[in-house]
Amino acid sequence: MDLATGLGLLGGASVVIVLILIDGGNFAAYFDKHALIVIFGGATAATMLRFPFSVIVHGVPMGLRYAFTMRSVKPRDLIEEITRIAEVVRKSGPMALENLEVSDPFLAQGVRYIADGYDREFIRDTMERDRDNFLMHLEEGSKVYRAFGDCAPAWGMIGTILGMVTMFANMSDPSKLGPAMATALLATLYGALIANMIALPIADKLHVKLEEEDVSRSLVIDGILLIRDAKSASLVREMLIAYLPHNTREEFTAEAA
Repeated sequence: MDLATGLGLLGGASVVIVLILIDGGNFAAYFDKHALIVIFGGATAATMLRFPFSVIVHGVPMGLRYAFTMRSVKPRDLIEEITRIAEVVRKSGPMALENLEVSDPFLAQGVRYIADGYDREFIRDTMERDRDNFLMHLEEGSKVYRAFGDCAPAWGMIGTILGMVTMFANMSDPSKLGPAMATALLATLYGALIANMIALPIADKLHVKLEEEDVSRSLVIDGILLIRDAKSASLVREMLIAYLPHNTREEFTAEAA
């Protein structure tokens, strides 16, 4: 699990709750069903207008899943595992990969292609297509959450305007001023909270995850192709080190030595 996402949401919610408690702890005063309808109904409708329904259905759950999970295998570990696979192929041939356990699913797919004897062009084209499709779906999830985050504050303002219209239309009836004012203020509050504490942070987190997956999957593809070309394990390792950040390359090379 990505602790940063969970701790961030928990921290944001805690700030709001503490502030309400400091102001007297009247949580009921911060609930208004009209404001909720305006924000969730309006922002959802506006988001659905921006994207095909299939993108929303696929992007929302995928976004949540990858916002709260971390990649199981890091680039450094991938390089180590690919180097080990290259050494196995050098010593025992591609057939030895049939019973080899590989932790990363995408790497395991490439290993299976080598073991089955597929040619280089098939492996490259298929794995690049799988990578690009996965990144496209992850980007769609990021766009959906960003769109919702953009719409929520705007619909908060719409809720505020509607509440003020109701308030001014009933100035002669004091009993209706309070609910109208609550709708006006809480709609803005809900829109700002949903956008800045949930939707936009998740969109940014998905963009970071997309970049991480792009690097990791491109590393895997290059490693698999090098193994398919029967390159030595040391050459495979040296070529894949280029995917690591500059500040960790020397440390990684020293550990290997």
